[in-house]
Amino acid sequence: MLDFTHDADTPSWVATANAPDIDFPLQNLPFGRFRRAGTKDALRIGVAIGREVLDLHALGQLDPQLAVLLGPLAQGDLNGFMAQGRAARIALRHALFAGLSAQPSGTASLWRAKADTLLVPQDEAEMALPCRIGDYTDFYTGIHHATTVGKLFRPDNPLLPNYKWVPIGYHGRSSSIVVSGQSFPRPWGQVKGEGDEPVFTPSRRLDYELEVGFFVGPPNESGTPLDMAQAEASLFGATLLNDWSARDVQAWEYQPLGPFLAKNFATTISPWIVTMEALAPFRAPFARDAADPQPLPYLDSPANRERGAIAIALEVWIQTHEMRTRGEAAVRVSASSFADAYWTPAQLLAHHASNGCNLQPGDLMGSGTQSGPAANQGGSLLELSQGGKQPFALGNGQTRTFLQDGDCVILRGYCEAEGARRVGFGDCAGVVLPAIERA
Repeated sequence: MLDFTHDADTPSWVATANAPDIDFPLQNLPFGRFRRAGTKDALRIGVAIGREVLDLHALGQLDPQLAVLLGPLAQGDLNGFMAQGRAARIALRHALFAGLSAQPSGTASLWRAKADTLLVPQDEAEMALPCRIGDYTDFYTGIHHATTVGKLFRPDNPLLPNYKWVPIGYHGRSSSIVVSGQSFPRPWGQVKGEGDEPVFTPSRRLDYELEVGFFVGPPNESGTPLDMAQAEASLFGATLLNDWSARDVQAWEYQPLGPFLAKNFATTISPWIVTMEALAPFRAPFARDAADPQPLPYLDSPANRERGAIAIALEVWIQTHEMRTRGEAAVRVSASSFADAYWTPAQLLAHHASNGCNLQPGDLMGSGTQSGPAANQGGSLLELSQGGKQPFALGNGQTRTFLQDGDCVILRGYCEAEGARRVGFGDCAGVVLPAIERA
């Protein structure tokens, strides 16, 4: 799965892509959808390179031969490109790598000469959702999160009997998925009152969830399941995902069918999709503790055991309204790793399609909250505040049990490995606004 596009020593002629801590070096090349800020231009597909966006529409006009490889991308259609599969992604990745490389070539010289036409500074770009998201499914693969939260309600039996056998998931609401940088009002909902009757009120226990999202590429026919190899081939790429949660609403409504209004009011994703090819140097073995149930055959394969996991370092940062007012930067409140997930992305896709469910290009799967084994590695405030019982210190004199109005939550993720360039995802940020007043 590794080729010349993963060579850590190859620089780009885009100077900002060569910084050691940049999210978007030449070896990344993630896809997003954008237009110049302040315009009403049609949205275009771009590739992040350093602190710039490579405009694929402009690139197709410059290079007719490359326009064939770009296909629907040149018309702003990422879903159409997702449907083409891995071979199309690899061919385009090779061409983009060559054209953006600092190594001498006719293609790179042409692109560099037209840099003013091809490149848009990221701080001058308005980002949109990277593709059309037809369906959204949220899983529950973070075993440390599941165990910690389970202990809050079932101290002696935190994990339900099915957890280690089946990837737990529920269908979310794709229409309320927004791109990083947007705000949303605090949701209203029914919550348990003092007596037997509930009250309808703005959520008092608003929380974030640190997740990784995975996009589907090629579809499967209705009634046709995917084996593990097919599921791996159907993965297009990954993004960061914050599935905001109203914990008090969830506690009242979740039995017997699970989350509903507590989850569907807002989900934030980062603007860029990092392809599976860019993540190749960071794949890791997947293994279960010998004492745990081993995956059923339809969720197992030698390739998945060898390289099914992905080592993604994950972080949560919070900047309160008071911090912004005083000009203070966000503070990091937790860090964890997607390598600890109990199920791999291919297993999620294979399970999703195991009953014949037809997945479509651009469908999104959330990993579920990714926490670490330590108490300070919680991927939600529900964990860090022990269910709201212990205020969590932000390190600047402020504390939180749950989110307050004006809080900005920023998710960050990156991959590092010896011999590879660091690859990042860009910020996944959202701000909580006050609840809308109701009569």
